[in-house]
Amino acid sequence: MDSLFTNNKLMKEILISSKNIAMVGVSSVKEKENVISIKRRPSIIVMKYLQEFGYKIIPVNPISVGKEICGEVAVSKLEDITIPIDIVNVFRPSQETPLIAKQAAKIGAKTLWLQYGIHNLEAQKIADSENINYVANKCIKQEYQKIFLKMSPVFPVLQ
Repeated sequence: MDSLFTNNKLMKEILISSKNIAMVGVSSVKEKENVISIKRRPSIIVMKYLQEFGYKIIPVNPISVGKEICGEVAVSKLEDITIPIDIVNVFRPSQETPLIAKQAAKIGAKTLWLQYGIHNLEAQKIADSENINYVANKCIKQEYQKIFLKMSPVFPVLQ
């Protein structure tokens, strides 16, 4: 399986066939933090955007277990999700992705999608060995916009 998806057709197939996305590392409000600054975080912007286009997003954030993030209850880890997950979308440092890749395989996810600036060869090897699509260093929101809305935003997370 070609693990680096640069082909729009393959990206389109992933986005069309997927309905449920686990978002690992989605931001949450911490004590003494400005709520407005949270709304501007890339993970929150991406989560809300994908929800607007019909995706079910499950926030994965151990600090916010049981709390709502953008209308969805946060879970601690991927294994705590009770519905089938199509895409595991990652907003965590590259060095954490091999463990996330193993967890994605364990829950039967079809795609491991690492956001801008995130790539890890070990995570890629795990995804490949488990027959999981691997997308790295790409914003899922921007790819959706390019493929379905035929737009190419300069600052993808801010639109």
